[in-house]
Amino acid sequence: MKLNTRDANAYFARPDPARTGLLIYGGDAMRVALKRQQVILALIGPNGDDEMRLTRIPAADLRGDPALLQDAMTAQGFFPGPRVAFVEDATNAHAKIIAAALADWRDGDAQIIVTAKQLTKAAALRKAFENHKNAYAAGIYDEPPSQQDIEDTLKKGGLNNIDPEALKALNDLARSLDPGDFRQTVEKVSLYKLNDSTPLTVEDVINCAPTSTEAALDDVLNIVAEARLGEIGPILRKLESQGVNAVSLCIGATRHFRALYTAAGPAGIGGLRPPVFGERRDRMQNQLRKWGIQKLEMALTLLTDTDLQLRSTSRAPAMAVMERTLIRLTMLAAR
Repeated sequence: MKLNTRDANAYFARPDPARTGLLIYGGDAMRVALKRQQVILALIGPNGDDEMRLTRIPAADLRGDPALLQDAMTAQGFFPGPRVAFVEDATNAHAKIIAAALADWRDGDAQIIVTAKQLTKAAALRKAFENHKNAYAAGIYDEPPSQQDIEDTLKKGGLNNIDPEALKALNDLARSLDPGDFRQTVEKVSLYKLNDSTPLTVEDVINCAPTSTEAALDDVLNIVAEARLGEIGPILRKLESQGVNAVSLCIGATRHFRALYTAAGPAGIGGLRPPVFGERRDRMQNQLRKWGIQKLEMALTLLTDTDLQLRSTSRAPAMAVMERTLIRLTMLAAR
């Protein structure tokens, strides 16, 4: 039987141990892996692996020994409880072997969990599960988690007191981060608020969100964008002593001014990806008051010319070239 997205998410959270098997397939390996981890954990519990109630079988091994799955499915362990025979990275080439195991399955056997990459409707592996009366097939698509998914994940981490703005920030992050990074962020938020009964705030989310290369250069870029000319020299010396080179600084500056250029357009600051929150959002809005579209276009042209010069055979000291560009940008902002 085929599960639609809504029913699949509900089933992953509370799988039926009496089912014969489940196929999880999709183009994003991380999303598939996260759902597979969720459903296996729900079936056998946190101690299932230690109690040898989980058998992992790389699909490639089935070609050399087709009986592996049958043996894992019917083997009786020392510990009571549901068992899982997990086949990883299956393809249509393994469909006959897996279909035979599904046909031979009996009550008390281990549930067969199979993961695969994207499969077409006509794929033999999909048909083996979709045509089985007691097995499911679920496709995982490149969609960010829903608000309910995020709330459920936070609740599992003990977070029930969530400010609406913090939830909105997490929703935005879910749409800009890959699934693995977002999961790590939510786990970090849960640890950050461990034994803290106060509401989860936007600032808490910002403190736990992944940082980017641009964030490491925020100080000097904010100084430039806010026309604080006298502070450029000292902060550049500090960055240079930390190993930041002129090319990295130019790339970071270009990203910053491209973000400002996007925020100055019709989509506004809400159109930025990854999203910008809290104090950084307020600061960017203040910078936009100094920079119109025309000035930002001039800034990006200047940075492009500088990048070309830094990557050329010019003998000019790279950091001096970059410092001159930042000074010119600061003076442009002050006009």
